[in-house]
Amino acid sequence: MDFSEATDRLTDCPTHQEVADAAGWTSVQTVRQARLAPAASGYRRPPDGWQPALAKLARKRAAELTQLAEELEAGADG
Repeated sequence: MDFSEATDRLTDCPTHQEVADAAGWTSVQTVRQARLAPAASGYRRPPDGWQPALAKLARKRAAELTQLAEELEAGADG
């Protein structure tokens, strides 16, 4: 793995579409509106159940980063 690939993998994050899909929401706009400051005119409360959905995405991302770290460490030894 080269530096470019490693940094791409390190800085990759879920898209709004992936968050919506993981939470079972039908609209990416729901994610965008829920991310706004509560005082914003377009703000909408996130749908119920958002915490477990984001926790699942966080655990998936953590596993991906652990795998990346292991690959980088193995490459540093060789």
